[in-house]
Amino acid sequence: MSEDDLYRRAEKRADEKIAFYKHLMSFIIVNVIFIVMNCLTSPGEWWFYWITVFWGIGLLGHFLRVFVFTDKLEDNRDEMIKKEMEKMKK
Repeated sequence: MSEDDLYRRAEKRADEKIAFYKHLMSFIIVNVIFIVMNCLTSPGEWWFYWITVFWGIGLLGHFLRVFVFTDKLEDNRDEMIKKEMEKMKK
């Protein structure tokens, strides 16, 4: 793999991590606002947790894609490209 390829892959990984951290920050800020709104408007009826749970599931999926499964996906992608190239040569 050339230096340019490594740089592009590293740049892509850094961008993915930054996107995750932005997602996490918006999750925290918006959910804090919803919790405060819920406490002020209807303290006996808790509705904020629905947003928190379902958005949290999406955030967990984003985390897994960026930090857990990225290398495996990239490796599989490289293998798939090689196989496709071999098929095209035949």
